[in-house]
Amino acid sequence: MGCVLGKNCSRYLSSTESNSRDYDEMGSYMNTTSKHILTQRSLDIVPVPSRNYELQYSVLTQRGYYPDSPDKENQDSFCIRTQVQGNPNVHFFGVFDGHGHFGTECSTFVKDNLVKILEDDSTLLDDPVKAYNSALSTANNELRSSEIDDSFSGTTAITVLVIGDTIYVANVGDSRAVIAVKNGNRIVAEDLSSDQTPFRKDEYERVKLSGARILTVDQVEGVKDPDIQVWGNEESHGSDPPRLWVQNGWYPGTAFSRSVGDSTAETIGVISVPEVSMVRLTPNHLFFVVASDGVFEFLSSQTVVDMVARCTDPRDACAAITGESYKIWLEHESRTDDITIIIVHIKGLSNTGAGDTDGTTGANGNPASSRAGRGSSDGSTTSGPEIYRAIRSEFTDLQLSMSRSPAIVVPSPSHQKPSELVGLYTVMMGVSGTLCQYGRQFGLHAQGSPGCKLFTNLSAKTWLLTTLSDKGFKSHAPTSWRKIGLMSAIHFNGVSEWQPITW
Repeated sequence: MGCVLGKNCSRYLSSTESNSRDYDEMGSYMNTTSKHILTQRSLDIVPVPSRNYELQYSVLTQRGYYPDSPDKENQDSFCIRTQVQGNPNVHFFGVFDGHGHFGTECSTFVKDNLVKILEDDSTLLDDPVKAYNSALSTANNELRSSEIDDSFSGTTAITVLVIGDTIYVANVGDSRAVIAVKNGNRIVAEDLSSDQTPFRKDEYERVKLSGARILTVDQVEGVKDPDIQVWGNEESHGSDPPRLWVQNGWYPGTAFSRSVGDSTAETIGVISVPEVSMVRLTPNHLFFVVASDGVFEFLSSQTVVDMVARCTDPRDACAAITGESYKIWLEHESRTDDITIIIVHIKGLSNTGAGDTDGTTGANGNPASSRAGRGSSDGSTTSGPEIYRAIRSEFTDLQLSMSRSPAIVVPSPSHQKPSELVGLYTVMMGVSGTLCQYGRQFGLHAQGSPGCKLFTNLSAKTWLLTTLSDKGFKSHAPTSWRKIGLMSAIHFNGVSEWQPITW
């Protein structure tokens, strides 16, 4: 869900890595008008010799589209490290979704340091759960001690560690990992992680005990009764989720209950302790997906798995899911989130005895499934459906124009969020945005824009408070947004300077 009042924080380019090559950032604007470039990665293959199978993987990241800030950069980072600790049977995949003004620095810092901390841990193979808990705690402490200001910035961390025929999934935040399981004639999605948000009863109770107030934006504004602490679930609730606030202020407003960084939110229970799950792979496990919530905001885990299953090549699946996500974002909002996805196919795994080792003895001694920690070569052309090959080709070879449909994938009917769109309008330089019907509409002049950006009541509040938060006015939001006129609450002073109006 991102940082204070939504995902409208500053976004920065990702820095990503592999032990075999430097993965540079994939998404950027070609110019300041209406075009994205989405670079496609090759298909990479890494063997797991102790179990005589291989992992075929691809990764793709797309910068979010923010019509008011066309130069905002991607805050997502990812890390793929093969042969961890020099062991050919141990491989690491991670996605880190930064948020807040220094979100890119936070996600890059954790991406760079987490796998190094794991590699230096001599207990990694004997007790991966303990190693994960220690590594994320250390990464959080090192981020706190660095020059990066994490007061109102941080990152999620969703990572998968492959050790022989066992995978360990550590989650902090609301990014997600999913595995596909063959069940008869069906391919079923099984979540490897659980989003850590106030929607979860256990997380709600934990942060309440730590002193957090939990309210939606409408409850903060007084539109809804703040004493009603029932919000349904993430799929049905819409775009105003419950958020965490200090007792005597209107910050930090996080929609997640765990993260790395976010030192202010840590005072009200936002922790970096991961939830770690373990799965023993079988021939029925076909592939797993690791992605930021830019994917899962509108697509269910099953929808994502269904889309991957239609493609024999993970490159096609990455492009299809990114295109689907991007398009649905713009059907529901005037922007998109950053989107990052890693898809890993499990090829050639057969049933093996539990006693088989080869450098992974400690990990293979565990039961088949558990949960803990609460508190390459270039692939050939795919033979999959033509539509997915076309998507990959479009994302690889040409710019994505925002003045037309951003993807040729038909939106999946299975996403849960109802559409509130009533039309399209031009916000700046020919770029199309969305006009929503919900609430009152306000005109706020966009930076560098010849016209006005129209906001819904909710999105205007979100945008304004996030802007103030990013500029250091974190504790000065009024108790009732109706006490101010949004048209005059904040305006631009020149090209890049903000001039706040006294409340």
